[in-house]
Amino acid sequence: MSNNTNKSYSEFLSYIFIITGALMASFSVACILLPNDALDYGTAGLGIIASKLTGFNLSACVFAAFLPFIIAGFFALGTHFTIKALIGSAVYTIGLEIFENIPFTLDTEHFIAVAFGGAILGGGLSMILRFGGCIDGSEILANIVVDKVSEKTGKNISMTSILVSFNIMVYTLAFFLLNQNSALLGLLVYIVASSIIDHFTDHFESIKRVTIITKNPDAMIDKIRNDMKKTCTVMNSYGAIAGKNKTVICYVTYFELRKLRDIIDSFEEKAFITVSTIDEIHIKS
Repeated sequence: MSNNTNKSYSEFLSYIFIITGALMASFSVACILLPNDALDYGTAGLGIIASKLTGFNLSACVFAAFLPFIIAGFFALGTHFTIKALIGSAVYTIGLEIFENIPFTLDTEHFIAVAFGGAILGGGLSMILRFGGCIDGSEILANIVVDKVSEKTGKNISMTSILVSFNIMVYTLAFFLLNQNSALLGLLVYIVASSIIDHFTDHFESIKRVTIITKNPDAMIDKIRNDMKKTCTVMNSYGAIAGKNKTVICYVTYFELRKLRDIIDSFEEKAFITVSTIDEIHIKS
């Protein structure tokens, strides 16, 4: 099987997993969380609050909340990411419409139902993130903010504080505009789902350090600089078998990681690549 065929097959599978993850997430929200007075988090949470306050269609409100962030993601993260984000968001909102009309009762304690629903939601979102998609506009917003801070100051910051701040706003709105139970149960959903997501995506909100060991990295570095507006650190290195190499280190966000991999894969040059999670980067001037 050729490299192009392998790549096409992997890409096809990624869409299957994104669609499956979006259906898992929408099932959890429509059939478990909302019937138990809990909310989804992020922009979906804003859409749910808007639907409850106005009486408008739930899936329409949620998609309307997603759409501005998907458009912003097109300019910040490119066409490939946007297509996957749009497909994931569309399937999620269609799933909400379908599952809302399916009679489903989870005959267990209220607290256990919400925790279980949060776990299913986290599993679905993990699947989407692992395969290059996204159905939460707050994550796109956080990525854009991190990228702009890096561009302006040269500092790399984690998305965690931005995501937490966004969701504090969502639950504050729910607390005052809906009711205390919805806000507190929604917070439980966020904690459970985030724990699942962190486990399966290795803390997607953190900075990723990509180390590339190759013979001739110059063209690759130019493409990373031009296409991603990222700088790289280059060091001489020596392999016991391969001999003299260059080690290239680049810091990116989780959503930029797939784009960086595509750039690396576009070169015929052999390369050894590792990805690690960085919690903090401090720059001493």
